[in-house]
Amino acid sequence: MAAATELREALAQRLRDLGIAIVTAEHPEVFTVEEMMPHVQHMKGGHSKNLFLKDKKKKGFWLVTVLHNRQINLNDLAKKLGVGSGNLRFADENAMLEKLKVGQGCATPLALFCDQGDVRFVLDAGFLEGGHEKVYFHPMTNSATMGLSPDDFLKFVRSTGHDPIIIHFDEDIK
Repeated sequence: MAAATELREALAQRLRDLGIAIVTAEHPEVFTVEEMMPHVQHMKGGHSKNLFLKDKKKKGFWLVTVLHNRQINLNDLAKKLGVGSGNLRFADENAMLEKLKVGQGCATPLALFCDQGDVRFVLDAGFLEGGHEKVYFHPMTNSATMGLSPDDFLKFVRSTGHDPIIIHFDEDIK
């Protein structure tokens, strides 16, 4: 638990250094969106669901962040990303710990500052185009939720060296 606390403080420091204002709600540890929402429903904005995936050949890792109520079909997502239907799988917890320094239930784009360039970041366009005042993610732990403006979120992500792949999940596959 000490490592998570240290990583959370490192994240907070990075956000301060970037001049990013945040709001945070502490809550019991949660492992699903369904468990989380009763604790954060008072926080208006775009809440997230995060999937840590790998391609079939284990050559690439993907962090996919979508609006909390979005259903994701991995075959359709693979087609949108150009990796071929059937080629995306959930990565195991050890890979997530190695790449993002977070464990099961804690996947978050706020962990991208830990990545050494191995993870591609896919973002639901709904976070940026939904008119949300704030967007919400776990801050390196699943016992809290942190909110920041969509512009500040993009500023943070780009500061980690990641250029998000922005996907319109409501559009049909071309």
